Amino acid sequence: MTNDTLKTARLSLRLSQEEFARRIREAGKAVGEPNDASKRLVQRWESGATVQPRPVYARALEAVLGVPIEAMGFPARVSPDREGGHDMSAAEVSAQGIANPESAGGDQTVQPGFSGIWLSRYEFYSSSREQTFTGAHHLLLLQTGDRITGRSVSPNSLDPQSSMSLDLTVDRNIITGTWRERTGEEGFYRGATYYGALQMLAEPTGRRIVGKWVGFGKDFDVNTGPWELRFLDASTAPGTIERYASAPE
Repeated sequence: MTNDTLKTARLSLRLSQEEFARRIREAGKAVGEPNDASKRLVQRWESGATVQPRPVYARALEAVLGVPIEAMGFPARVSPDREGGHDMSAAEVSAQGIANPESAGGDQTVQPGFSGIWLSRYEFYSSSREQTFTGAHHLLLLQTGDRITGRSVSPNSLDPQSSMSLDLTVDRNIITGTWRERTGEEGFYRGATYYGALQMLAEPTGRRIVGKWVGFGKDFDVNTGPWELRFLDASTAPGTIERYASAPE
C-alpha cells in the first residue's frame, strides 16, 4: 500500500521528491546525524516498498515535517539494531509484528474525522500599526487517533511567504494544542517566528471549529484573539492540495 500520508505532507510543502530528500539531508546534518536521503529513498517510502525508516531518517523526517513519525504513515515503533537500525520492507515489518499503518484495522491509519482541507482565519492586533488584522490560510489537517497535525498549503492572505503549522489533540469536541507561524523574509515582520497555544470547540456537525489563540507580544505581554476553522474538502489527494494552493481571498 502506498504511503499517501507522507506524500501529502511533502506536497503540502510544495517540494519535489528530490527537494524533499535534500531537506532531510540538511536536517540530519544540522543535528550532527548526517544521512544519505535520496529521491529514490523518498520514492520507496511513498510507494510503500519501505514502510519503516531507520531511526536516523525518522528523526530527520520529524525535523522537516514538524510532526511525529507515526503521523507520517509509518509505524510508531522504530526498531534499532547494532548499526543504528535499517530501513524495513513491508514483509520485515509484518514478520516482526510491528503495526503497519497501512494494514486493515491499524491504530495508526489516518482517520476521516477532521482530516481534509480547512479555511483558517484568525485575528490579531498589531501594536506597531495600531490596527486589527485578519490572517487566513488554507490548512491541511491530518488526524491519527486523537492527534491532529496541520500545515498550511497556501500562503497567508497577509503574507505570501508565510507558513503555518498546528499540533493538536482532540477529545470529543474539545481541541487543544499549539500553533506556529513563520513569516516571510520580505514581509512586514521580516522572517519572525510566532507561536502559542490554541483552545477550540468543534461544532456538532464537525465542519466548523472556533476558539481562541494565545501568544506572546514583543513587550513581554500575552496576547489573544479569535480563531476559526471552516471545513472545505475531505480529500487529502495531491490534486486537491494543488487546488487550494492559492491564498484565501
